[in-house]
Amino acid sequence: MVKAKIAPSMLSSDFSNLASEAERMLRCGADWLHMDIMDGHFVPNLTIGAPVIESLRKHTDAYLDCHLMVTNPLDYVEPFAKAGASGFTFHVEVCEDNWQELVKEIKSKGMKAGVSLKPGTPVEKVYPLVEAKDPVEMVLIMTVEPGFGGQKFMPEMMDKVRALRTKYPSLDIEVDGGLGPSTIDVATSAGANCIVAGSSVFGAPDPAQVISLLRKSVEDSQPVS
Repeated sequence: MVKAKIAPSMLSSDFSNLASEAERMLRCGADWLHMDIMDGHFVPNLTIGAPVIESLRKHTDAYLDCHLMVTNPLDYVEPFAKAGASGFTFHVEVCEDNWQELVKEIKSKGMKAGVSLKPGTPVEKVYPLVEAKDPVEMVLIMTVEPGFGGQKFMPEMMDKVRALRTKYPSLDIEVDGGLGPSTIDVATSAGANCIVAGSSVFGAPDPAQVISLLRKSVEDSQPVS
């Protein structure tokens, strides 16, 4: 049994009013707040770091779902734990050899460990991390190239979601990139239960209606606890 978790991407919010934007999303029914951390190296864009997470944490008890698009994730574990991050999702492409140490460190700091993969990375790369003695608790499938918001959803990535859901029925599977009312059913029918949505939520006249629609699609597509 997996639970629907709708996570508006705060990258699409008004950064000058981050605390009120976070509160607005939670009021609209969001389960998590998705935070995109980019280092300008692993991806060309540069976004936020631990100080912003720390500032936001003072204003909310929400689950801060941090997606680290960074080259050296181990360097970020302690600062993000101290800042109040709830989940720490790193990229498999940057730590194929030392992920055991990274996962152990993330969990020892009280955060949930997740792993993400870019569109060009085979899904098999994350199987050892899910099957490990100390496993990751979520896999994030990028449905666009990481680094910038507003890209078009890549439906061919749903083969990865299907493979994961078949192999790991109770795993949290997150999808990020181009998700909205026109693409959600494709993602949820493949088995995604954690939905990141940016412009489709923040750009909507009624964000609560969009969040509700995303949740309903998850609930209609699979058993929900």
